[in-house]
Amino acid sequence: MADDSCGPVKPAAPSTPAKPGQRVVHCVKFDKDMPGLERIPWKGDLGNRVFENVSADAWKLWIEYSKMLMNEYRLNPLDPASQKIMEEQMEQYFFGEGAKLPEGYVAPKAKG
Repeated sequence: MADDSCGPVKPAAPSTPAKPGQRVVHCVKFDKDMPGLERIPWKGDLGNRVFENVSADAWKLWIEYSKMLMNEYRLNPLDPASQKIMEEQMEQYFFGEGAKLPEGYVAPKAKG
């Protein structure tokens, strides 16, 4: 069993079992074998790494996080500079020290 004491804290993994014939990957976010993505989600080398190492459930978490980034940084998905920022953030989210919240970010209050 690997010692995670030096690494980033892994989120609790949802227990989505793989369907027969479904791709399974060892997810870098949850550190366990889980159903993988059906297609490469991003262009280039990073897209291939995500496809090979990120589960479908972890990708869903990234999508939600990326929406917050797009709003906080006021990014345009069609702008090459915005795409570069998103690529850097994705790299950190999955393969780096983890994603960092934008400076001054305040999480929305839950509706009561």
